Amino acid sequence: MEERTGGIKNHKLTMVNRSAIQMTGINDVLSFDTNEIVLDTEDGLLMIRGDNLHVNHLTLEKGEVNVDGSVDSLVYSSGKKTAKSGEKGLGRWFK
Repeated sequence: MEERTGGIKNHKLTMVNRSAIQMTGINDVLSFDTNEIVLDTEDGLLMIRGDNLHVNHLTLEKGEVNVDGSVDSLVYSSGKKTAKSGEKGLGRWFK
């Protein structure tokens, strides 16, 4: 994974046919269920909404997450990040 100046990881999101998402620059998975996933990214909080959503790959050491399901929307928060990796969320279970 490429890094920005100062050691901050790049956030990259690739979506295929609104059914598969590959992401980098992920700090933590704050919450998830089959209709909504909330991620703490290098560029702020990201909310993914849809149906039958599933986190099928999570590697927080590398900042990588893959999601599949039917994606309806992707929404980034306009503010700065509110959570740090390891503070809360599911990241502590998947290390």
